[in-house]
Amino acid sequence: MHDELTALIAKDLGVDALPLEEQKTLIAQFGEIALKAATLAVVGKLADDTREEFAKLAEAGDAGALQTFLNREVPDHENLAKAAVAEEVKRFKAFQAP
Repeated sequence: MHDELTALIAKDLGVDALPLEEQKTLIAQFGEIALKAATLAVVGKLADDTREEFAKLAEAGDAGALQTFLNREVPDHENLAKAAVAEEVKRFKAFQAP
């Protein structure tokens, strides 16, 4: 399952012709960038007075409490995160293009 997912992501990113280890490295690096972009997109929609609460919840690692908070404060957070990741995929592909 993991190898199939890696292959799909590599194909989507356009790095499937590279050796497997390079693919894994690029996917891991891209994952970090995509997560940061998604987080920034969501945090950017938070009111200033709720950002501290978000930080505390994120630091505590309570996924359920964080989900409840985001559902309340940024109802469209999932779409914002998806759009941010899609934008990062587009940038990555543009960077990879010759």
